[in-house]
Amino acid sequence: MDVKKLMLVDDEEGIRRFLGLSLEDMGYEVATAANGREALELFDSFKPSIILTDIKMPVMDGIELLQQVKAISPDTEVIIISGHGDLELAIDALKHDAADFITKPINNDVLEISLERLIEKIGMKQQLREYTENLERLVEEKTQRIVDLERQTAASRVMEGLSSALTNVANEVESESGLFNELPCLVSVHNRNQEIVAANALFKERLGHFIGEKSYSIFEGRGAECVDCPVRKTFATGKGQRSKEILVSEIGERIPVSVYTAPIHNTEGELDLVLEISVDMTELARLKEELLTTQLKFQRLFDEAPCYISVQNPDLTIAEVNRRFKEDFPDAEGRHCDEVHQYCGAPCHECLVTKTLEDGESHQMETVVTTAAGENKNILVWSAPIRNAFGAITQVMEMSTDITEIRRLQDHLTSLGIMLGSMSHGVKGMLTALDGGIYRLESGMRKEDPEKIAQAMETVKTMIVRIKKMILDILYYAKSRALEAEVVDVKEFLTGVADIVRDRAEGAGIAYECVFGDGLETMEVDSSAFSAALVNFLENAVDACAARRNGSPRVALRAASKGPAVEIVVEDNGMGMDRETREKIFTLFFSSKGRKGTGLGLFISNQTIEHHGGSITVDSEPDKGTSFIITMPRRLPDSARQAPSQPGECE
Repeated sequence: MDVKKLMLVDDEEGIRRFLGLSLEDMGYEVATAANGREALELFDSFKPSIILTDIKMPVMDGIELLQQVKAISPDTEVIIISGHGDLELAIDALKHDAADFITKPINNDVLEISLERLIEKIGMKQQLREYTENLERLVEEKTQRIVDLERQTAASRVMEGLSSALTNVANEVESESGLFNELPCLVSVHNRNQEIVAANALFKERLGHFIGEKSYSIFEGRGAECVDCPVRKTFATGKGQRSKEILVSEIGERIPVSVYTAPIHNTEGELDLVLEISVDMTELARLKEELLTTQLKFQRLFDEAPCYISVQNPDLTIAEVNRRFKEDFPDAEGRHCDEVHQYCGAPCHECLVTKTLEDGESHQMETVVTTAAGENKNILVWSAPIRNAFGAITQVMEMSTDITEIRRLQDHLTSLGIMLGSMSHGVKGMLTALDGGIYRLESGMRKEDPEKIAQAMETVKTMIVRIKKMILDILYYAKSRALEAEVVDVKEFLTGVADIVRDRAEGAGIAYECVFGDGLETMEVDSSAFSAALVNFLENAVDACAARRNGSPRVALRAASKGPAVEIVVEDNGMGMDRETREKIFTLFFSSKGRKGTGLGLFISNQTIEHHGGSITVDSEPDKGTSFIITMPRRLPDSARQAPSQPGECE
């Protein structure tokens, strides 16, 4: 029985709510009911060990509830709540076996003291039950002790004293006091005629008056021909017996019991009486069911916890994991922690489990693990010791919280800070150049110098384009959004993109060509985002050719149908890239253009293509040129129709 399960019964909702909170603060599991009938309906499912009930309530009052609860479960303790005018009723409740009564308004200290007394009382009853369950072992030990004593020289005198003591058992059982009437089990004494000659108070209360009746008459399905009745077998063998039986109570209730018998000898050493003790197994079955319910409850809590939980043995093998752990790290039981987390196959340098096993304390650390699917996760790990009944650490529990998104947010905020610092220098330089261009424009206009005016206007336009591109890149990086998908004619769309860069390429003396294959038909894209991405690649190709300044510079935009996909190639014969540059070109803030680059363009272009469900391959060699091969699906995948998971957004 869980002594911390308490039912509060009161027709006032305020009392139920506030008193219930106080009881929960005291450590009780509380269920509430508005009246006696509602409490009885809840009783079987909740199974409280203590009921705290008001006296005056509609439907069924506290006195009637007390009587019915005691009829159902005599071991359940009931405390009566009364007003000052209900003291006579409260005293009457004590006559019906109420454990205590408390007057309103309720003093929490008084209530806590009363509850502690009840818990002690319930604990004593449980100890008595445990004593009863061990009674067979005690009887066997005493019997063996008697056999040993018989072999000793003083056996006759010991037997005489023992027989004299046991002869008085019948009188003690029949009396209203003594050990046998304190035991929470049914005790009876039987003679050689298999007649009940004495019984304790609980026997009479549960079964009725059976004195003088046959021993087998108290059992269901037993009759005069019963050769294996416990009492008959004890008289036949002279040894204690044990069996499972069904008793029938005075009101017809079937009571499953474990029966234990012990022989009682007279002063001549003859078997004269049999002591029979029947232990009610109903409560044991209820406790087993309650234990199973509790185990299932904690298993659900274990599995539904929104973090990784594992229980590890002292050899660092995993004994048990919860459902969340199994989802990302399957088949973990029996394996080492470092093996499950995709480490190098050796324990961590700062292993929390080892530390907890050594000092018995909880520890914490942050680390990165790799799931079975290959995904890296930042986790915050806590360890806690699991101890046995003697206080020794047998296992260690590890709880890990996924903080990957928090770290992504921190990284994003950090990169925004770096970006703002980098952008401030870039914008400052471009504004300085723009200011110089305006100055030259004004000077040319004053001097009416057309050539100087044209050069100044070219500088102003170039700076405006660069500032605009930088601002657009910043906005695109800082604010994630869902794609605005539309179906476009591929050839028409690519022709429009090519025209955006054509004047700049031809103005720089770079050959510019577009080659579009047959069967391109249509594709689904966010035309604004994808157009900006392609323009980035084309402008980089123009810059690469302009930086080389020799040979016959050429930039080409090609497209071909690849079944459910379209392959787009941006190709140039410019300065090219070495291996290290190729590996970094899609990294945030990386630029090979020095102060002319922001490090955002290709990073954002790559993100845009991946968001569309596409991919990029880069082929480049120094002084030979570069090819960007972009493969795009004709139809956007469902995942592309949502905003990308990017922490932090700016308006």
